[in-house]
Amino acid sequence: MAEQTYIQAISDALEIEMKRDDSVYILGEDVAEFGGAFKVTRGLHEKYPGRVINTPISETAILGAAIGSALNGMRPVAEMQFMDFVTNGFNQLANVASTTSYRWGMGVPMVVRGPSGGGTSGGPFHSRNSEAWFAHTPGLKVVCPAFPDDAKGLLATAIRDNNPVMYFEHKALYRSIKGEVPEGEHTVPFGEVRVVREGTDLSIITYGSMVHKSLKAAEKLAENNISVEVVDIRTLVPFDEEGVLRSVRKTNRALVVHEATSHAGFGAEIVARITDKAFDALDAPVKRVAALDAPTPFAKTMEEFVLPQVEDVVQAAEAVVGY
Repeated sequence: MAEQTYIQAISDALEIEMKRDDSVYILGEDVAEFGGAFKVTRGLHEKYPGRVINTPISETAILGAAIGSALNGMRPVAEMQFMDFVTNGFNQLANVASTTSYRWGMGVPMVVRGPSGGGTSGGPFHSRNSEAWFAHTPGLKVVCPAFPDDAKGLLATAIRDNNPVMYFEHKALYRSIKGEVPEGEHTVPFGEVRVVREGTDLSIITYGSMVHKSLKAAEKLAENNISVEVVDIRTLVPFDEEGVLRSVRKTNRALVVHEATSHAGFGAEIVARITDKAFDALDAPVKRVAALDAPTPFAKTMEEFVLPQVEDVVQAAEAVVGY
């Protein structure tokens, strides 16, 4: 084991998978000599000549090239400089990559990865949490790691998968958190929740950056003798329904937390699954904590108002427990 930041764990996974499999390569804007906007790919250009490729500023071209090469035996890892701009190539993902297995019986082993989320005063063009768009698209897998060890293990699994995977890295976590990460090859299976804190009074179901805010909320709630279980779903697709229901049946209460906007966010799907499959276990209605339905502002105070904060989670949890 070695202590790594979130961003170091991602870089480590890329290097190990490139060394392990010659078909793995990276493409994206400024990913070679410059090492990418956040330096995730720094140093890989020199170690693997010809396999870290700078592209034009065209997400459509990046994703189209990735799909084509994946269909021809390669395993591309396409970096979006910011995941917000994946919208420029949305058709390639929603209409092509996601349907190819169904239409042709061929896998498309590609990963689309990049920084997402707010909390960095990035404004409306650099702060979006767009995972729900892709969770709604059959044929795409969606991954949102919260910890360095999962960031490494889930990325390795994504690269080895024969289906297209959307891999969301929360930029506010890049250098703000550290953790023990297994050295060498390390994979984490898709579709398995991670219970990061045990509890008995309430289950908080969450992912990505909100895992950490939920843990802080759980500490505050513990001061009032409220025992909170925090469940990190890790992958939205495939979704570990039984893992979530197991926790809810244990605590009899649920709160769903995510940073993306509330309306039609993935939290709504989680709430629907809980009420459909575990209604008889609930002692209170399931609540959600999410961002306001608004673009993310530049100003820090306004951004904090729009995005869910620790106190928002605390208040919602108290409401559920006190129902």
